[in-house]
Amino acid sequence: MIKEDRHKLIIDTLMKHESIQVSDLSSLLGVSTVTIRKDLTELEKQSKLYRSHGKAILINPYINNRSVNEKELLATEQKHHIGMAATELITKDDSIIIASGTTVQAFARCIKPIHKLTVISASLKVSQTLGDNEYIDIVQLGGTLRHSSLSVVGRYAETALSEFSCSKIFLGVDGIDIDFGITTTDIREAELNKVMMHAAQKTIVLADSSKFHRKGFSKIANIDEIDLIVTDCGISDKIAQHIEELGIELIVVDPAK
Repeated sequence: MIKEDRHKLIIDTLMKHESIQVSDLSSLLGVSTVTIRKDLTELEKQSKLYRSHGKAILINPYINNRSVNEKELLATEQKHHIGMAATELITKDDSIIIASGTTVQAFARCIKPIHKLTVISASLKVSQTLGDNEYIDIVQLGGTLRHSSLSVVGRYAETALSEFSCSKIFLGVDGIDIDFGITTTDIREAELNKVMMHAAQKTIVLADSSKFHRKGFSKIANIDEIDLIVTDCGISDKIAQHIEELGIELIVVDPAK
């Protein structure tokens, strides 16, 4: 089998299974592990896969910090529909926490309550979006401003949260890994998110399907500390089944519908 055919078969296999061991590829293609490693190195340089601990995976699981303006251009339709679905979880006279990120910003744009709603927010954009609605009381957390996300972090925000108890936190994340947990790219944001979770009775993660199998630098919580995940239909059946087996409620939205 020529190199080009091997490369195509490797990518096709990853599209089906998301990850595969070097030894399994060697057996599948009938070539040495040395040849497979060379193939994987070449494909990684082309940004077609990512090598990790003796295996290949379809995407790089490690996420770099990007500005909120850049993130807003990604998966916009999916985020809107996730946000619409998440508004159904808000109840009459509810008190909720909204963290930071472009997915929760999309969620905020979908909130149109006709009864009183109290929102504690770390995001300036979320507060600005909700500020025109007379039915929403907003508690804007103070602290150190993260320029990349236009949200606050730090001790002042964390201390203020100790005075509140809310029904839910709506949390955006940079990565969801079944084994490692939910993550963000900023350690200060992760610490604030942990405090937010303690101030809420239920943790709801809003994340488009590209966030699965990804890891940010800083861990927020283990996967079993989440109560509910709202995502889009790009999530694989395997991951969806695993999440539900862990007892986590899963809402999957289909933008096409």
